Amino acid sequence: MSPLLTPQAVAEEVEIGGLLLNNTISRLGHEFAYKFSQLWQDIPNTQGLNVHIKEQVVPRAGTRLTINMNNRIIYVTYLGRRQSSIQERVEQAVFIVIEAIAQSGHYADNPDMSSNGW
Repeated sequence: MSPLLTPQAVAEEVEIGGLLLNNTISRLGHEFAYKFSQLWQDIPNTQGLNVHIKEQVVPRAGTRLTINMNNRIIYVTYLGRRQSSIQERVEQAVFIVIEAIAQSGHYADNPDMSSNGW
């Protein structure tokens, strides 16, 4: 095996930060996820975070968007069928995600919190 292709070299080169998963189905949902992803790229300290945007269509009412971070719901919004300001909701969601990242980091670094909950 060549020294450039050792498993250690490959492991050092491949770094996956956090994942942003998009599970939207409507045009409004896709637009929300796209704008969110543009702002997500600028958020620091996202290594190891999994953010999942899910959309559930509500008949005759619009759509429900949920943002999960590491399998915990942190943001829910409803988008009606009529055009509403998606940019405001995206910015609100990003601020909430940043706050959740800060809180999760705070709890992980807190010496009073043990790993087993006791």
